[in-house]
Amino acid sequence: MPTKNHGRMAQDMKRELIAIIGEMKDPRVTGGLLTVTRLDVTPDLDQAKVYISVMGREGGPEPVVKALNKASGHVRTEVSRRMHIRKAPRFVFVKDEGAAYAAHINKLLGELDIEPDSDAE
Repeated sequence: MPTKNHGRMAQDMKRELIAIIGEMKDPRVTGGLLTVTRLDVTPDLDQAKVYISVMGREGGPEPVVKALNKASGHVRTEVSRRMHIRKAPRFVFVKDEGAAYAAHINKLLGELDIEPDSDAE
């Protein structure tokens, strides 16, 4: 069961992750808009699933996710060092489909041809 301390640690970890990813010099990660949308950490701090959203990239989010998973060891070391914790979780980066799904639903709603009913008053 998540406790208040666990949630605060996850928020601090997310903040540090955003800073670390922003400092990375990998060309696959830089450029475009990269957002860490959510961070799910197991209660024993063994693994953390990081959901990222990528917009404005030609190749889509797949190369960014692959590059971040490749650099997960570096990210883990940096998080441990910056947060002064002995055991940092293993980070698994996955793409977040929330923004794309919202855009799809918005497009579908825009395509509906509903005329206002003047007799409904």
